Amino acid sequence: MAKKKAAEYCSFCGNPSNKVSFLINGLEAQICDNCAMMAAKIVEDTRRDDGSAMSKTESEFKFDKKPSDIVAYLNDYIIGQDFAKKVIAVAIYNHYKRIGKQNVSEEVEIEKSNILLVGNTGTGKTLLAKTVAKLLSVPFAIADATAFTQSGYVGEDIESVISRLLQNCNYNIESAQKGIVFIDEIDKIARKGENPSITRDVAGEGVQQGLLKLLEGSEILVPPQGGRKHPEQPMVKVDTKNILFICGGAFEGLERIIAQRVNKSSVGFKKTKEKEREIQKENLLKQVNALDIKKFGIIPELLGRLPVVVHLNPLDRKALQKILLEPKNSIIKQYKALLKLDGKKLEFSLDCVEFILDRAMEYELGARGLRSICEAIMTDVMYDSPNSESEKIIVTKDIAERNFNQNSGYQEAG
Repeated sequence: MAKKKAAEYCSFCGNPSNKVSFLINGLEAQICDNCAMMAAKIVEDTRRDDGSAMSKTESEFKFDKKPSDIVAYLNDYIIGQDFAKKVIAVAIYNHYKRIGKQNVSEEVEIEKSNILLVGNTGTGKTLLAKTVAKLLSVPFAIADATAFTQSGYVGEDIESVISRLLQNCNYNIESAQKGIVFIDEIDKIARKGENPSITRDVAGEGVQQGLLKLLEGSEILVPPQGGRKHPEQPMVKVDTKNILFICGGAFEGLERIIAQRVNKSSVGFKKTKEKEREIQKENLLKQVNALDIKKFGIIPELLGRLPVVVHLNPLDRKALQKILLEPKNSIIKQYKALLKLDGKKLEFSLDCVEFILDRAMEYELGARGLRSICEAIMTDVMYDSPNSESEKIIVTKDIAERNFNQNSGYQEAG
C-alpha cells in the first residue's frame, strides 16, 4: 500500500487537503481547521472542569445595570407593583454585583439573596421574573413546584430544574451557573400543618427539604437530559451558589393568617367584627412576614434561604385597564399586530374595553383573565378577518358581548 503524502493529508482525521478548508503545517505533521477547532474546545472544556487557567471572560461577569435601570425596563412591560419592582431591582443588583465585583480573598463573604414573591394569581409574579431575565440576558428556567417529589418517588426530581437551565443555555455550565430559576406554585408544597409531620410527605415537606441545598448554594450532580428517561447518561456537576432563585406562589388563605395576627389585640365580639371589617378593606399582604409564611406551612430552614419576601398588590380596575392598553406587549397591541400582518387595521371601541374590564373584575382572574376574555371575544373576529374586504375592523361592545357569550363558559358561572 502506497504511503500517503504527509503534506496532503491531516495527520489527525486523515482527510485530504481538497476536503478541508486548509491545513496547518507542523514539523512532521499537519492538522486541518476542523481538527484544530475540536482540539481548542477539548482544551477549553478540560480547563473549565479542573478550574485552572480559566479565561478572563469566564472569571469576570459584567453587570452594568443600576436598580433604577432595572425598574425603568420593568415599567415598559409591567403595570403597577412599584414596591415589588424596587425590591426585586435591588436584590438583582446586589446579586450580580456580588458575582462580578467581590474579591474571593475578602474576609466578608456576601451571601446571595433569593426572592419569594407572594401575590394572588394573575398579579405578575412569573412576568416579573421572565422580564428581569430578558433584561439581563442570562439563562432562565421556569419550574412548577407541584410536579416535584422527593428523590426516589414518582414525579420530577428537584434537580430537574437545573437540567432545564442547562438546556436553555445549550449546556454551557459556566453560563448556567449565573442564571435565574423561577419556581412557581411554591405554596403548593407547604406541609399539611405548622408542626413537623411524623409521616413522610414526599410532595410537600420532603420537597422543601430537598430544595435547601439547591437554594443555599452547593455543587450538585445533574442529569443533563433528566434522570428518569435517560438513567445511563453521565452526570454534570453544577455549582448553584451564583444561581438566583425566585420563588412565587398565591398562598391562598394567607390573608386569614395575617388577619388573625393583626386582630389578636381586639377584645369583645363586636369590636372583633368591626376590626375584621376594617382589615378586609386593606391589602393584608402588605403586612406579610416570615412568621405568617411559616404558619402557612413553609419550613423555617427554607424561609431562611429566601430572605427577600415581596408582596404583589391585587390588581384593581385602573391597573387592569393599563395592562390591557399600555405595555409594549399589551394584549390589545398583540391583536393589532396580528391583524396588521393581514393588512387590516384593528380598533376597539371604548365601551368594548369597558366590557372586558367588567368581566375581568367579575371573575377575579387578574391579568390572565384579560387574556382569556379577549380570546373568547376575538376568535370569531380573527376567523372572519382574512375574508373581509374592509381594511378597518372595529370591535364594539355588541360584538364583544355576543362573541363572549358564544365562545366562553363564564356566563354560566356569573
